Amino acid sequence: MDELELILNDLKDSFQVDGYEMSWALRGDTLRVRLLALPGACAECLVPKEALCGILGGLLAQAAEGCRIQKVELIYPTEEEGKADAGGSAVC
Repeated sequence: MDELELILNDLKDSFQVDGYEMSWALRGDTLRVRLLALPGACAECLVPKEALCGILGGLLAQAAEGCRIQKVELIYPTEEEGKADAGGSAVC
């Protein structure tokens, strides 16, 4: 497991504690992170997308593989795949 996987899996574990499932995929220079609310998820525990973008940016800066990532697509539980709106996906 590389450094990027370790960092993202640690973050995934943090979300799991609050009732969210996090999945991620790296395609070229784009990291796509998706959060799914599980039954009983703590809505107040989920940070705003802008804050998570900052957290991800800081974590990626720690990973050697992070330097090849040019864009992060962040998809929150309230949005549909591929549709950005006022509550939609964020590009960090």
